[in-house]
Amino acid sequence: MIKGLYSAVSAMVMNAARQQVLSHNIANLQTPGFKQVLTTVEDFMQNQSVYTSENSLNQSVDYIGTLGLGTQIGAEYIDFEQGALLDTGNPLDFALEGNGYFRVKTPDGNRYTRDGRFLRDADNTLVTIEGFQVLDDAGQAIQLPDGDISVGPDGALSVNGTAVAQLGIGVFANPDTDLQHTEGNLFTGPAASTSQDAPRVVQGYLEGSNANPSQLMTQLVEVARSYEAAQNIVRNQDELLGRTIASLGRIG
Repeated sequence: MIKGLYSAVSAMVMNAARQQVLSHNIANLQTPGFKQVLTTVEDFMQNQSVYTSENSLNQSVDYIGTLGLGTQIGAEYIDFEQGALLDTGNPLDFALEGNGYFRVKTPDGNRYTRDGRFLRDADNTLVTIEGFQVLDDAGQAIQLPDGDISVGPDGALSVNGTAVAQLGIGVFANPDTDLQHTEGNLFTGPAASTSQDAPRVVQGYLEGSNANPSQLMTQLVEVARSYEAAQNIVRNQDELLGRTIASLGRIG
């Protein structure tokens, strides 16, 4: 009975965690370059470490039988699939078609992003919408003279037809393992590219979020129903436990 109560509670905790991740994805449906977070669900641990006073060692205790102990949230993964390209007409909006990430400089070090909403600050430096410097292929800030800006498919920046810089773009053979999400649309990873497959730079476009709104809403409803079902089980288990205790008390 107690095991059933714990299993139901573990399902509630797991679904609450899934709901937070889904809400995060939904909140970023309109964020350019956003990569949705995927979660996994797994059985509650079947082994645990215990302390024994006899030998003061941690030992593994195997549970007997196949009855599960509940569920728990598993590892989280970033879905690096490319989102749709959206036409903005803004000459400082850049999108990457294919595998690649813009290099930017933040107070915490260099980072990678697919968010190509760039601006020219008061010092004529190319920066992200958060104010982080966009870096060239040599890892330096990009200075843009006054004039019409254009960028080639290979990332070559020019102003009034004169070349001024080459966009710094990192390309990674295995983003799942090469990149780690830090915050917002930023990732940290190797200083050098691990792949030669250069992406195509598209001016006047932004990459949209790769999250699917209809799929997310369906998953959110499923999670809410699963949470409610587990909550009902907890309530029933609690009532049953109360009746059992009352019956045992009358017997005694």
